[in-house]
Amino acid sequence: QVQLVESGGGSVQSGGSLRLSCAASGYTHRDYPMGWFRQAPGKEREGVATIGRDQRTAYADSVKGRFTVSRDNAENTIYLQMNNLKPEDTAMYYCAVDAMFRTWRLPLDDSRYTYWGQGTQVTVSS
Repeated sequence: QVQLVESGGGSVQSGGSLRLSCAASGYTHRDYPMGWFRQAPGKEREGVATIGRDQRTAYADSVKGRFTVSRDNAENTIYLQMNNLKPEDTAMYYCAVDAMFRTWRLPLDDSRYTYWGQGTQVTVSS
């Protein structure tokens, strides 16, 4: 059974930093593309940052230069370092795995991801 467990969310002031982690288990293929997505109340889920099996990354324009996604294949874990957080970054953050390699053209398209975590809340106050 595939499980994705996010951690590291919390409440910070504007300009602060957080580091999210997502530990994956239940499968042995350690180079699936993985990504971070977020959903704010009343808004659609959006792609934030993704990382492919070749370490290729993709970012939403709104987070470029502030967020960094990375992965540790040995630990089957991905991370999202978030710096200079803004109130508009407030959302539930989810990690996801593309277990069918469907995201190479559209890495930020959430419909192409296979498995999802339960999410971790990030709240940024002004």
